Amino acid sequence: MNPFGPRDMPAHVDRFDIYTGNANPELARSIARYLKMDLGRAEVFEFANENIFVKILDNVRDRDVFLVQPTCSPVSKSIMELMIMIDAFKRASAGRITAVVPYYAYGRSDKKDQPRVPITARLVADMITVAGADRLLTMDLHQGQIQGFFNIPVDELTAVHMLSNYFRKLELTNLVVVTDLGFAKRARAFAELLDAPLAIVEKRRVGNLDRAEVMNVIGEVRGRRAIIVDDEFDTAGTLMEITRALQREGVEEIYACATHGILSADAVDRIAGSAVREVLVTDTVALPPHKRIPKIHTLSVAPLIGEAIRRIHLGESVGALFSSELNLVEEMLLWDDADDRSPPEIPAEPERVGVTRGERCP
Repeated sequence: MNPFGPRDMPAHVDRFDIYTGNANPELARSIARYLKMDLGRAEVFEFANENIFVKILDNVRDRDVFLVQPTCSPVSKSIMELMIMIDAFKRASAGRITAVVPYYAYGRSDKKDQPRVPITARLVADMITVAGADRLLTMDLHQGQIQGFFNIPVDELTAVHMLSNYFRKLELTNLVVVTDLGFAKRARAFAELLDAPLAIVEKRRVGNLDRAEVMNVIGEVRGRRAIIVDDEFDTAGTLMEITRALQREGVEEIYACATHGILSADAVDRIAGSAVREVLVTDTVALPPHKRIPKIHTLSVAPLIGEAIRRIHLGESVGALFSSELNLVEEMLLWDDADDRSPPEIPAEPERVGVTRGERCP
């Protein structure tokens, strides 16, 4: 018998909160809208001396916290914001902290392919773990083996189903899916979803530069419509090399898609002046207004991540999102921020005032 009388568990233990840093707050807001809830309140800003300050403005004791922060440009700043926010939640006694990192930076530095070089993907994984994250939710890692760098559970989502469904709705005929060797496994699933053959591009990266040289196209592509598939488009140099190689092979039309639209340096100008008819990316990385040209189309992964968050919180299967038993992909493509259709029910949340952002993010 408890001498202090019966103790009821606080009502908030069975609820969860979503917070965001400054890397992609619009995606976090879209995720919250999909789940019919408000973002948690936090101050995240940088002092004049470039030190980052974080203050959580809500009581998060024993809460299930999901922190949305892709490690995109500015990469070092985004990573530090993520680490400091995780530490702040840990010291505020959050029940569980899930780092939602839709885009995982340094993913290409996943092995020692030269003497005396770091494995930075492992370093970032260690930093996230040591900072205090209990779980990682991410999308389309550069290599699936990166999951093994973590000593905490990792849920890796994929945008392959959403991207392929978009092209299926275009009703394109005589298709061939084109990719490089590194993305071949997921591209094969993409091709199967479109009932199209797969062609492989053999390329060679030139030193440590963001430039690749296409050597061969393996597969029958002449006279077909090609869809180039990759995990990310960075400077678009490889995309342009593959496009020129496909033109030499007699491809009629060229489309391209990737989960992460980094589009750094002159990528947008290269795409604008290329033979690619359309480039499809998702909003894992925020696309600023000056990069939103007619050729570049963006799909929102907010409903996919939102549904994964709901399932993680309730202890349901995340893998079932991609099974044939659930037909959620089409609904996700049609989802809009202004849509009033309700997602699957989640525990009720008390009303919130809103999100207090830092100096640079109103």
